[in-house]
Amino acid sequence: MGDINDSSAAIEPLITDIPKESPRPTWPTWIEILTCSGYPTQIFLGQLLVLAGVHPVAAGGDLSPTFVFVLSFADTALLLSLIIFFIVRRGERPSAVFFGTRATGTEVVFGIGTLPGVLALVLALTVGIQRFLPTLHNVPDNPLEGMIGGGANMWVFLMLVIVAGGVREELQRAFLLHRFRDDLGVPWLGLIITSMAFGMGHTLQGLDAAIITGALGATWGVMYLTRGSALAPMVSHALFNSGELLRAFLR
Repeated sequence: MGDINDSSAAIEPLITDIPKESPRPTWPTWIEILTCSGYPTQIFLGQLLVLAGVHPVAAGGDLSPTFVFVLSFADTALLLSLIIFFIVRRGERPSAVFFGTRATGTEVVFGIGTLPGVLALVLALTVGIQRFLPTLHNVPDNPLEGMIGGGANMWVFLMLVIVAGGVREELQRAFLLHRFRDDLGVPWLGLIITSMAFGMGHTLQGLDAAIITGALGATWGVMYLTRGSALAPMVSHALFNSGELLRAFLR
């Protein structure tokens, strides 16, 4: 018995001396979040377009459809490439980060089913702002709606709102919320930050539009955090954008 106790006493210091794995530093995560926030890539690509002679404002003073379309599609390609690079670099699978393990059909049906609630939210916020904070409606005519024309423009615009809106923005949101949740441990802080950034990106359409867009971003963000899949938010977002485009086109 004495020998056993002596052996245990000799081994114990060796066990306690084993170095513990240090926690992962958070600064690489913050760099990924900032890089994929949408602002750096759009600024970079926007400057390249200007240098190439494609300007954001057309001769008549309206937004240039060419600039908006090229910038949006180019930013979609660049941003998603960066996101996939960061995911794979960590040894993660993009499909797991974006869609989890939920059945595709279930998520599509769920996304379609959220559309009435999304429309109700937009209607409630629109009426509330008009009633109590009318000064937030500081842009009388949405400049993006002014670009909607017939023919090719309509179809290109439809592709834009689905691909650069419903798909790109929801995959981007899923990646950012994944980093806030799994790396930083603060998913709801991520929800607040990404929703505010999403809204601020639409201030060109007016402060009221920015608030409504931020609320929509929060709604789709909650869907991702609670379901672990970006597919339902993608379907909901794409349907909402398509409906808004159709409404503007039929005016």
